[in-house]
Amino acid sequence: MTDIPAAANGVAASLRARINTDQPHTARIWNYWLGGKDNYEVDREAGDRIRQLHPGIGQYALADRLFLGRAVRHLAGEVGIRQFLDIGTGLPTADNTHEVAQRIAPESRIVYVDNDPLVLAHARALLTSTPEGRTDYLDEDLRNVDAIFEHASRTLDFSRPVALILLGVVIFIGDDEDPYGLVRQLTDRLPAGSHLVLSHTITSPSMPDVDEAVRFWNEHGTPKLTQRTPADVTRFFDGLRLLEPGVVSCSRWRPEPADGPEPAEVAMFGGVARKD
Repeated sequence: MTDIPAAANGVAASLRARINTDQPHTARIWNYWLGGKDNYEVDREAGDRIRQLHPGIGQYALADRLFLGRAVRHLAGEVGIRQFLDIGTGLPTADNTHEVAQRIAPESRIVYVDNDPLVLAHARALLTSTPEGRTDYLDEDLRNVDAIFEHASRTLDFSRPVALILLGVVIFIGDDEDPYGLVRQLTDRLPAGSHLVLSHTITSPSMPDVDEAVRFWNEHGTPKLTQRTPADVTRFFDGLRLLEPGVVSCSRWRPEPADGPEPAEVAMFGGVARKD
């Protein structure tokens, strides 16, 4: 018998010890809304309560996932990006970043970053790669920029364009932590030709039940959320060239013909921008 199984068991035990099943967690609720099974009763109860406060909130998860697919298909296809740094990965579901990118370009390389133990446990088991490409995983916090790039450089070549993906993750960075400066630190490390893909929940006078749902979450769940206006979300792209149609509801970023002439707006806005 080798030491590998024991080491693997030790990693699994360490991850399990970090999973808190007594408090709802946003990644697991997101998974529940997407129809996944990687969640607990506490997450389902909180998810149902939030859905009572704002019945359309489950559509945010779907809209965000479809936005990811459309953005990655565009970048891997028309733009020719072959490297993706996905920070705040979330629990694996259908059409993850590497699946979409490698379907178009099998040689694509993807690095996933997340610091949720359940996400990492499933990422190791479920996220694979084509033989031509490569997929790597990093247990790290968004705020630790140096550590992220040090590890990611083992898989990605930062002298060539990279797509930086920040879907629904900057909402966990409070205003007192300089979220704009943090995103700028990340994009400053990328070469010209790289792209930023970012989504963020918004506050809107036309959707007051969204604010109530966020208040409920911040009282009962983890980590805490910070809502921002569409103009605030657009600020994350300062210094970059926004692709059409700009920062819009994720459901309305280059929708597919099957989505209809104008998909319903959701309070999850996103955009894609190029670093020239």
